[in-house]
Amino acid sequence: MNVQFKKGVLELCVLVLVSKKDQYGYELAKSISEQMDVAEGTIYPLLRRLTKEQYFTTYLEESTEGPSRKYYAITAHGTAYKHRLLSEWSQFNEQVNQLIKEDSQDE
Repeated sequence: MNVQFKKGVLELCVLVLVSKKDQYGYELAKSISEQMDVAEGTIYPLLRRLTKEQYFTTYLEESTEGPSRKYYAITAHGTAYKHRLLSEWSQFNEQVNQLIKEDSQDE
């Protein structure tokens, strides 16, 4: 998949997945990687930024498999942002699909 396509939609994917359930970084990277090829190192800077912008909060939870894990939880501010991005994505997707449809009709 085109790297620029992934970059543009990765933030929305992270917001959607964390809104379903609190997740830690590796778990989130694994969930996204099941759908698209994304390096784990791409996720962490995004998580830090979303936390800094107060879309996420974090908390530590003990793990039986090693050190404590930092979990990310979406805030009310993050939920509102996610809804706005979903609306924008829907409009953008419709516009792109319309252009593609028009191009295929011209051929």
